Amino acid sequence: MEQKNTYYVSVARREILRSGTESPYEFVVNATDDEITKLRMLFDRNEESEMEGFLTGQMPSVPYHLDRTNQESDNLLIKIYRLIGEIGDEETRNHIVTMGLKPPTDEHPFIDKEN
Repeated sequence: MEQKNTYYVSVARREILRSGTESPYEFVVNATDDEITKLRMLFDRNEESEMEGFLTGQMPSVPYHLDRTNQESDNLLIKIYRLIGEIGDEETRNHIVTMGLKPPTDEHPFIDKEN
């Protein structure tokens, strides 16, 4: 079994830190190197998707809820929070549960769609 280390995560700042004193953070996780790599990749993909959404958002021809780029950003953010919930400490897991992340529905099937 791979060793787990403690990390301090800020979703708002897209930061994964080894020390809780370097910068503000929202969540504490205990994760393997592979889990942290996966979280970093999700952060990177989300940043790219949000930038693309910003650029296409300058053309108001498509409503937010129908825009593929916005759906992708929302989907990635949900994946980020779910992963944090899986690898988080008890307080983090409890907080993620209170967020009420919902499973995909017919109205919003993109929530868990693989990108």
